[in-house]
Amino acid sequence: MIHYVWLAFQILIGYNLVLPFVLFIVYWSLKKKKQPVQAFSNYDYAIIVTAYEQTDLLHPAIASILELNYSNYLIYIVADKCDISNLKFEDPRVILLRPETTLASNTRSHLYAISNFKREHEILTIIDSDNLTDPEYINKLNAYFDKGFEAVQGIRNAKNLNTTYACLDAARDLYYHFYDGEVLFNVGSSATLSGSGMAFKTDLYKSCFKDHDLTGAGFDKVLQAKILLMNKRIAFVEDAIVYDEKTTNSKQLVSQRSRWINTWFKYSKFGFTIMFSGLKNLNLNQLLFGLVLIRPPLFIFILLSGLCLIANIFLSVSMLIIWIMAFALFILSFWISLKYHSADPRIYKSLINIPRFIYFQLLSLLYSKKANERSVATKHNVN
Repeated sequence: MIHYVWLAFQILIGYNLVLPFVLFIVYWSLKKKKQPVQAFSNYDYAIIVTAYEQTDLLHPAIASILELNYSNYLIYIVADKCDISNLKFEDPRVILLRPETTLASNTRSHLYAISNFKREHEILTIIDSDNLTDPEYINKLNAYFDKGFEAVQGIRNAKNLNTTYACLDAARDLYYHFYDGEVLFNVGSSATLSGSGMAFKTDLYKSCFKDHDLTGAGFDKVLQAKILLMNKRIAFVEDAIVYDEKTTNSKQLVSQRSRWINTWFKYSKFGFTIMFSGLKNLNLNQLLFGLVLIRPPLFIFILLSGLCLIANIFLSVSMLIIWIMAFALFILSFWISLKYHSADPRIYKSLINIPRFIYFQLLSLLYSKKANERSVATKHNVN
């Protein structure tokens, strides 16, 4: 009995090392030469920019949005628990909102913006206060709304690579963007949501949260689950770019990752719900997406896999060989994701510090239970 339990445990952990490569092979076999996709519609956008406590990065964020090669939009800044005395915007397209009471919730901030819309916007897109937008961001999103999608995830490229932590954070993002975005969407499933750089038909977003008051981190996890359970797909657009501020020091890293780990433990149950729905309905979109959602955070399944490999040095030579092969496939998969995105040389150089990066994520795991009590949003250093 113990033998079968041990074998089952190894399979549950080990598939996470191999699945990315399997999905890549399917993606590569299905991949066709991409043709330029042109948008023809002129949707009315609400661009919601959320800030919590910190406003130092808002001015460059708004300035980048105002440089979009698009005109049919309004910007709604929700400055939650912020001092707005230094926030001055002359452009009439910028609406500054300061809630009277602290919201401390992404969805509450989004719904607050929606309740203060100046007109009925067809689409809303969510941008963080530390993001910068590419000038073609909305045009690239529109091409997929024209195709009938109601939810679209863009890509969050690194805005800064000024420290080892920022480079390692960016490497992790490139891995997830490729396998949970580009690959997953193009094999017939949905892209996972990433917190910002995403857009939705306004009615869809409102329907997801009209009866759900969500607090703490993880609104994107709840939102994607609701969309998948509606049997809808989330499109991935690799050239709809926002530039995201990466963590630059260990304090930021621990604070941010503790919230993310807390979120995974809280919402990984959705993966089982979606996967079983996919099995029941023979729905590839739900099945693959659910399988990806139940995957532990990267550092957890790497550490558990490493423990399994070490254990098999003493238990089974054949299983040891299988684990070595699985790790080799994972390393190859990781390298493919960096190569696909033409990763900056600084990112490659930073990889030698992965053990230190994992150490601080282990600290994050210790703090994860009370993560939302410790902090609501990542506080970035401003130079």
